[in-house]
Amino acid sequence: MKGIADAVVIFFVVVGAILVLISAIGAIRLPDVYTRSHAISKSTTLGIMFILLGTCFHFFIQEGHFNSRLLLGVVFIFMTSPVAAHFISRAAYYSGVELWERTVRDDLRNQKE
Repeated sequence: MKGIADAVVIFFVVVGAILVLISAIGAIRLPDVYTRSHAISKSTTLGIMFILLGTCFHFFIQEGHFNSRLLLGVVFIFMTSPVAAHFISRAAYYSGVELWERTVRDDLRNQKE
């Protein structure tokens, strides 16, 4: 039973680390602030949630106690990270940061004028 529990914990932590790595690659490779913000907010949020859930499972299975602060961290990250990325992107748009030249859709163009 302990081997299965360790495998579940390792799965969550490794998947979370891979998702955070993907977001770091996206931050380096993507062409403008909007696509970078999208990549960072989505995959980092999910990656951190996986890591915190793996940690929560570790404490619950190995130590025998439920750590509610880890779940509160998951809820906090889930609620704040996408909203923060949205506001950062909107602030960049209204401050005049150019879109990538191959961008096909600009939903805020009419609101800006």
